[in-house]
Amino acid sequence: MDFTIKERYHFEDLLQIMRILRSENGCMWDRAQDHHSIRRDFIEETYEVCEAIDNEDVALLKEELGDVLFQVVFHTCIEEENGHFNMDDVADGICKKMIYRHPHVFKHLTVESTEEILNNWDDLKKTEKQQKNTTDTLNSVARTLPALIRAEKVQHKAAKVGFEWPDISGALAKVDEELDEVKRALNGDGDVQEEIGDLLFAAVKLARFADTDPESALNDTTEKFISRFSYVEQAAAKQQKKVEDLTLREMTELWNEGKKHEKS
Repeated sequence: MDFTIKERYHFEDLLQIMRILRSENGCMWDRAQDHHSIRRDFIEETYEVCEAIDNEDVALLKEELGDVLFQVVFHTCIEEENGHFNMDDVADGICKKMIYRHPHVFKHLTVESTEEILNNWDDLKKTEKQQKNTTDTLNSVARTLPALIRAEKVQHKAAKVGFEWPDISGALAKVDEELDEVKRALNGDGDVQEEIGDLLFAAVKLARFADTDPESALNDTTEKFISRFSYVEQAAAKQQKKVEDLTLREMTELWNEGKKHEKS
């Protein structure tokens, strides 16, 4: 298959490159892939886009969006070969969806706020997906989402029909209740995994009331943990020790020292 080397390429060139890679004379590895074998690649590339956004790195964002676009083209090319759909069909589908879900732009629906726009979006999505009740809506939240994000989305959808604490005090009390149940389970009275799951779900609810994204909150805490552990390791190195040579008490003392240093 002929291909012209250019100084600058366009979307049609990407489609051609993908078709060449999947052709008989293309790349053995690319030709061997299917949806399942490259599924994880799609996830990883998406998270790398998120990291570029978090770091406000525009150059990296451009690169990572390209990697995601390549994954979209890869999956589409597989189905093009199977005769099911092509990139034009994918574009046609998303165009129709966006027009349908934005009647305030493409039709003559009048809206007064972004909240009304989001409510209309949800109602149109329910009609489009033929969701007959709230359970259908809850089940529509992808099970492949990170657990905290999925929990938050499910809770949000349930809250829209009134299944919600009236204020944050109920959410706080629920966290305390679930923590007590974890303690009982650890003492042999209950399923530990189930009770820890309930505690995490309650913590997500609390985060929602506090207007905090639980996924971002946990990621921030994980970064804080790494930073503090790094302080412990560096402090141990100054004592000409490896961190694993320290006692837990020594590690804890350095950890607390690192917290004080962090605040100062």
